[in-house]
Amino acid sequence: MWCNSGGRWQPDAALVYSPLWIFDFGFRIGSRARPHFSIQNRKSKVQNPMTFRSPIFRKLLSSAFLLIAVTLGVLDFYITSYTASREVQIVEQRLESEARILQAEAAGIPRPSLEDWARQASERAHARITIVDPMGVALADSHHDPETMENHKDRPEIIAARQNQNGVGSSIRHSATINQDLCYTAVRLTYQNDPGYILRLAVSLDDVESSKAAVRWRILWASLYATLVALIFAYFFSRSFTRRIARLRAYAEGLVDAHFTQAPLPDADDELGALGRSLCTTAVQLRNLVDRLSVESAQREAILSSMVEGVLAVDSNLRITFANASFARVMGASNPVPAGKPLVEVVRAPELREVLTRVLTSGDSVKRRMQLPAAERVFEVQAAPLTSGTARGAIAILHDITDLERLERIRRDFVANVSHELRTPLTAIRGYAETLLEGALEDKENNRRFLEIIKAHSIRLNNISSDLLTLSELEAGRARPEPEVVAVRAAVDSAVRTLESEARLRGVSLVCGSIEDAQVLGDRLQIEQALVNLLDNAVKFNRPNGEVLLEVTRNGDGRIKITITDTGIGIPHDDLPRIFERFYRVDKARSREVGGTGLGLSIVKHIIERMNGSVSVESQLGKGSTFTLLLPAAA
Repeated sequence: MWCNSGGRWQPDAALVYSPLWIFDFGFRIGSRARPHFSIQNRKSKVQNPMTFRSPIFRKLLSSAFLLIAVTLGVLDFYITSYTASREVQIVEQRLESEARILQAEAAGIPRPSLEDWARQASERAHARITIVDPMGVALADSHHDPETMENHKDRPEIIAARQNQNGVGSSIRHSATINQDLCYTAVRLTYQNDPGYILRLAVSLDDVESSKAAVRWRILWASLYATLVALIFAYFFSRSFTRRIARLRAYAEGLVDAHFTQAPLPDADDELGALGRSLCTTAVQLRNLVDRLSVESAQREAILSSMVEGVLAVDSNLRITFANASFARVMGASNPVPAGKPLVEVVRAPELREVLTRVLTSGDSVKRRMQLPAAERVFEVQAAPLTSGTARGAIAILHDITDLERLERIRRDFVANVSHELRTPLTAIRGYAETLLEGALEDKENNRRFLEIIKAHSIRLNNISSDLLTLSELEAGRARPEPEVVAVRAAVDSAVRTLESEARLRGVSLVCGSIEDAQVLGDRLQIEQALVNLLDNAVKFNRPNGEVLLEVTRNGDGRIKITITDTGIGIPHDDLPRIFERFYRVDKARSREVGGTGLGLSIVKHIIERMNGSVSVESQLGKGSTFTLLLPAAA
């Protein structure tokens, strides 16, 4: 397995006929008949200089190069590892055989002659020889003075030799004694009738590393040959593939050209040929479709341009994609407004940009009234999302409601002023007061009743005035204060405490069901006022020993849901659509009896809608009602 050549052990023919022999044979053949590639005529092979600029051409070549590099890298690692392992196995087998031969010879050597014997045996075996006693002390060493050597009791190969049943132990490690990487093989030795001795042989691994380096260089040369050949094949294939794709692209781009006269594509029996045939088949249909869409687009643009209402369309980046003449006139911009122009350069109203941003973000339609500074008029803006494939946008239609807004403002002013001119309560208060002053104060049978009437009219007058003023402020559309984060539980607790005494007097139980720790954006005082109004109605229009249940949960769409359920008289189905109107009463007699103004639910609706929420009601006559508030949760 190993032979002695020039005083150095080297692998014999067994290694040559190992699996690595194919590399040696291949490179010898290649050295005799290596093909010659001229690089002087490289440019003549490239008929199309644009080929190297093609991304797919570069990708195909890069993929081929990477595939070869990775494959050969893995192969190099595997074969190098196999070579090293095979070399080490051969060395260990050789050392074990030598040790078995020297084992019997060493048993009969006198102790004073061990060192001389170790040096002689080392020259014959071409290996370093060490004899260790049962205590780990080196008795003899062929390459070093045993007196200066460390204790060898803990050496891995010695421990393995003593533990293994066959009495052999091996290890590869760095020798601190001679400062060199060695392969050790130790066998148990019976010396002077004591089986605890160890005979250890060691050789250098330089030969193994030399073999690994030789194999690696051979693989490197093979990799260069394989890479060169593969790149040549990949180049011609990629060039043909790229040119066919370029023809297909040119043909596809010409389909939408108004003067498309390109010749048909050449036929081929592969996927690109099938693609070419499909393009030819659909060319006529695509042309008809483009013409039809062009006509329809022109018709839609003519309709939108002739509309009185302003029409605006934007993309996801708030760039104008369409604006009709009415919109340009309202904004004081030149007509036509160029497509692609940023919205902020045309529209100075932040509210309109906020509406479009909200539509793009949420995907929901938005309807809002606003006054545009450029036109000094009031518009009702209806915005909706536009979706075309993966592109998103929004469209807004501006309805001029300046005249309607003026009429509503007059009506609001009347509501605000009429609260100061309610002469009926004032007349009643004045009449009973004068009666008391003229002598009825001494009338013990009627004076208290007169005072209670005065008090009732005063309370009613104050309630009507307060509710009218509150409703007028809500409808005025003034700038809202910055919304704050409101804890719903705190608002509910405050409203319940406000109505506890009233509910106790009327024999109604206020019950708080599931109250989640939720937060909304809005005005805390207004939220509490809305809850107080709903709880007040639930208590006043309830039956004796009735119940009012209040719950706060999270809705499936991320909004906060507040429900107030009572066991009262209920609301007729025909009256449900109108209960949020001002001064509308279902039971007028009972409403006046309990002191209602007819404005509470209208105030609730305005408060909730100003916070981008909604209010709804469900009721069954004689069984009770359930009011539901939906408010956006705080982020």
